[in-house]
Amino acid sequence: MALAQAQGMRLPLVQARRVLVHVLSEGRDDLDLPGQPLSRATRAWLGSHLRHDRLAVEERVRDDGDGSVRYLLRSPDGALHEAVRIPLHKAGAFSVCLSSQVGCAMGCAFCATGRLGLRRHLEAWEMVAAWRLVRDEVVAQGLGRVTGAVFMGQGEPFHNYDAVIRAADQLGHPCGGRIGGRAITISTVGLVPQIRRYTAEGHRFRLIVSLTSARAERRAALLPVAGKWSLEELAQALRAHHEATRQRVTIAMVVLGGVNTGDDEVQALRALLGDLPVRINLVDVNAAEATPDGFRRATDAERRAFMDGLAGLGQPVVRRYSVGQEQQAACGMLAATRAPALVAEAPEV
Repeated sequence: MALAQAQGMRLPLVQARRVLVHVLSEGRDDLDLPGQPLSRATRAWLGSHLRHDRLAVEERVRDDGDGSVRYLLRSPDGALHEAVRIPLHKAGAFSVCLSSQVGCAMGCAFCATGRLGLRRHLEAWEMVAAWRLVRDEVVAQGLGRVTGAVFMGQGEPFHNYDAVIRAADQLGHPCGGRIGGRAITISTVGLVPQIRRYTAEGHRFRLIVSLTSARAERRAALLPVAGKWSLEELAQALRAHHEATRQRVTIAMVVLGGVNTGDDEVQALRALLGDLPVRINLVDVNAAEATPDGFRRATDAERRAFMDGLAGLGQPVVRRYSVGQEQQAACGMLAATRAPALVAEAPEV
């Protein structure tokens, strides 16, 4: 049962919260609320307005190297998308990486999902249902609890802005997923108008911007959508976000051996960011056979030299790990191999 589709509900607030707790917090697929039961008329109305569709698990792939589990999910219309159960540093704590689209329209040169094109946006209920499915398995298997969510799977979250925000709101609601706002992360490749809207709306979730290069020509080649807005426009939007939230902006850099690990990249970052407080996350590109143009992982020497150069910026630098690499199950790989015939139907960005 997917509560996310009942946007037109006109229940009293107390009843609506009780239903949300029952369906999302407690993971129930019925309307048999404990205590004071719902009236017959309310049950009938809810039954006709809530989605009863389920996501089917086509495949689970566990990576013994990092402990992650990637789920290949099928929606009722047959669309394939993915979610990932990610173990956190604290024992018994997990986060769920969620897709926001079936495929992606951004066409990033190094991304397996980019080969899929875009079939459609995911609805809010599908994202919430994916999170709940993983959460319920963690609880049922006695592994611990899910304490976070990251919208960093298939798709560009800000290309599906309204649905992603609705899903994040439900996951962060104290009667819903009960995740702290700062434990929900939304990623974007840098859609400037949506970043400005997100800032103006005052959302409490973390924002990560995938930069990958601070050199304009290089970034445009790696992330084609970057050609729509200049790096200066992006930097201005990020500065406005920092000024509104007083939080560091997290910048993600996909590390591509021989491409964006030189001193020229460090100096371009220095010029672009200036004194803007950021946190730089470094993520290794997946194996060459998984990328459309054969990008390779940086050597240890390349990565070390790059990190030494970044340290001179005086900003926190963290190396992040892309999960699922041992099983070729990092983002987009399962869907790319199981559903190679997806056709691009890219809505306007």
